[in-house]
Amino acid sequence: MPEESSLSEISKRYAESMSQSARTLAVGEVDRFVRWFGRDRMPSQIRGHDIELYAETLGPAVPATSKKTEQVRKFLTYLKNEGFVASPLAPHLRLRKSSRSVGGGRAEPETVELTAEGIEALKAELESLITQRPAIREAIRLAMLDKDFRENSPLDAAKDKQGHVEMRIREIEAMLRRAVVVDGSASAGRVRVGTTVTVTKLPDGPVTTYSIVGPTEANAADGKISSVSPVGKAFLNCQVGEEVEVAAPRGAQRFRIDIIVA
Repeated sequence: MPEESSLSEISKRYAESMSQSARTLAVGEVDRFVRWFGRDRMPSQIRGHDIELYAETLGPAVPATSKKTEQVRKFLTYLKNEGFVASPLAPHLRLRKSSRSVGGGRAEPETVELTAEGIEALKAELESLITQRPAIREAIRLAMLDKDFRENSPLDAAKDKQGHVEMRIREIEAMLRRAVVVDGSASAGRVRVGTTVTVTKLPDGPVTTYSIVGPTEANAADGKISSVSPVGKAFLNCQVGEEVEVAAPRGAQRFRIDIIVA
């Protein structure tokens, strides 16, 4: 293995080895990766998990993203071919699949109906996760003081936690971008997200009260059921007096809508 150099130094050598046209395409994306991982860090510190985490930051596999990702993949291959890393890293750079419509066009992002309380809860969770970032980075820094990366459980644990936190942050940010605040009174007299509904299981009870909430707010113990669950979906848009049938593992069940409260 050649004498170790920082990623910044190696990326410059990599650029110098390319033709002008190829360099124009590669430099920006390679530099983005180097800045993300750390200009002064050594390639031997890169693990497959790091590459997978970086792939998550790039977004779904659409043509533009895939083209940019290929430049980083070539750089990772260069690191392996030149002996800067012991194991291939490029195979770890896999973009998640994008959602597309059946006709091949890009699917419009679906909105997520949430109550105002649900949105505030997501924002609070997001803020809590973001505040964890410095402590996680510090845990990784301390764990990396142990130069034996082959057997470094604290480093693995810290990176796993970083991966879970970053993934959840992205999930919440995506939900908030798509969120639509619902007002239970907007469709007077009908069940929708944000309303509370009292129903009777036919033919002779029991009587149960549910709050219809967005998919991120469901809590069966509190009587909150998701609008995308079989029961919640069956109740949506119903009026008082209507009877609905809900498919269940033990057979269909029927309910009568008794009370709707916005």
